[in-house]
Order: sequence, then C-alpha cells, then structure tokens
Amino acid sequence: MIFTTNHTYAILRFSQARASIMSDLDEMHAFAAVMTSGSLTHSARHLGVSKSTLSRRIQQLETRLGQPLMRRQSNRLLPTEAGSVFHDYCLRILDLADQGQRALEELREEISGELTLQVHDALGRSWIAGAIDDFMQRHPGVHVSLMIRENLPEHFAPQSVVIWFGDTGETGLRQETLALLSRGLYAHPDYLARHGHPAHPHELESHDWIDLLGEAEHGLVLRHPRQGQVDVRPPGSRLRVNRLVLQSDAIARGQGLGVMPNWMAERREAAHPGQLERCLDDWQVSPSPVSLLYAHGHQPRKVSALLEFLRSACPAEWQLGTRRRAS
Repeated sequence: MIFTTNHTYAILRFSQARASIMSDLDEMHAFAAVMTSGSLTHSARHLGVSKSTLSRRIQQLETRLGQPLMRRQSNRLLPTEAGSVFHDYCLRILDLADQGQRALEELREEISGELTLQVHDALGRSWIAGAIDDFMQRHPGVHVSLMIRENLPEHFAPQSVVIWFGDTGETGLRQETLALLSRGLYAHPDYLARHGHPAHPHELESHDWIDLLGEAEHGLVLRHPRQGQVDVRPPGSRLRVNRLVLQSDAIARGQGLGVMPNWMAERREAAHPGQLERCLDDWQVSPSPVSLLYAHGHQPRKVSALLEFLRSACPAEWQLGTRRRAS
C-alpha cells in the first residue's frame, strides 16, 4: 500500500512538473508570436487560440518574470527594454525545447531502412565484414549496402557513411578519427637471412622495397626516442601495389621490405606464423588514421545508430585511447 501511494505521488508530481513546463512554453510561444506580428489578433489566429487566452498567457509570463515585456503604441504591441532582452533568450529556450522534442521522437523511431557503408579495402575483410553482421542482427529492419573501395567516392549519397584508412584530404564531409594505427617495417625471415637485418634506417636504401601506392617515393620519415628523426629515400620499388593485402602477400613471399600497420601484421602472423618479422623495432613510422566520414548536420536515427556502433566496434588492438571525436 505504501508503494502504491508513493508511486501515485511520483506520477502526480511528474504530471504537475510536465504541466508547468508546457504552460511556460505556451507563454513563451505567445510572447514570441506577438513579438513577430505586433498584433494579438494575428498571433492568436496563427497559434489557434482566442485573443483573450493569448493576452492572459503574456500577462502570466510578465507576472512570472516580474517585469512588463510589451507596451501598446497605436495599434501595435512593441517590446519594452525588458522584452527586447528576454526575446533572445525566449527564442533559444523554444529552440532547445524543439530539439529535445525531436530527440525524444527519434527514440521512438524504429531503426530501419536503407544504409550505404563504403569502406577502404584495407578494412573490409579484416574488420567490417564481421562487425556489420552484429549491427544487422541488432537492427533487423536495416538493409545495408556494403561497398569496398580503393579510392574515396567522388559523390556522397545521403544515408551513407564512409570508413577510410589513411589520409583523406578535404572532402566537404564531417571527419572523425576513430584510431591512429601504428605502423612498422616488415620482411620475411628468409629475405632477412639473405640480405641481412637493417640496423639503421639509412641501410634501407640497399634493400628491395615493396611500395604501397607509391607512398615511399617522396621519402620515408622514421623517428627514434633518442636518435631523433631520419629521412630515408628507399630505392625505387620493382613492385608497386594499390592494396594492402597485395603488399603483405609480397612481403610474406620474401620479395622485400615494406611498411605495414602493426595490427594487420600481427593478425597475419597469428594466422600464418613465420611469414613476417619486424625490423628496426625502435624506429617509429608515422601512424595512419582510420576515419569516419559522414554528412554535416542532423543525422537520421539509423545513421546515428550506425555511427555509434562503429565507434564501439573498433578492434581492441587499435589502441582506442587515441580515438577522438570530430569537432
């Protein structure tokens, strides 16, 4: 019985609070409407209430604030000094209330419909292919078009999200860094047995090189915690590839050295032990970002759900502490 009484009291208090908030908003809507038109008659017609109701709401607002907000001049209502000051705050409050209402309405929306997810080739099979199954199981009403890409799309469709590996440049989209993936130098143990282990970055110039997208053509920067920075220009690569999987295959076949994300190299080594060996462990190569790209502005519920899922589904090996949200 006590529980029932307390529960009923809580419901009554909530209902009273909600009624008070709605009453306040009605008063502010009335004030904002009259500020726009300068007329009780026009504003009452616009809001769908009687002229007397509109006048009473403004009077109640003035009583609550303790100052007159409007004065009559000829056939128009004009703001007092207090009314001019309060008007800006009134509009902000009404806008926030509208945003809150839209957010609550979105929570009632079923997450369903078409989504397009465009993913860099390096992250397709290694991450997204498995992760997206989990997303679709959580949201059975969603249909996803998963597209693997080697280049950024020139045209960005609505309801679309892009996951990219590496630099993106200026795209006109909102960019959010999911992770900064550390990278290292790798070779097959047999290659190192034939050509020797490089002891310093300058020795890389005498090794065969497996280049990804011509990245090393303009030089490679390596940093050491004590020895500082060294700029290296590897020899022209006899094999240039445009996909990370082709590069790792070539390195694993013993064709030369190359720069790979440590995460990807460790996964390959776990699946195929003895294929890759890291070189110059103490020297750091600049990391590669993994980015989310999506349209600016308010996102539909299904897009927001996908973005939140992708943020939480990053592999633990990506050093999630490096993640930062878009500003």
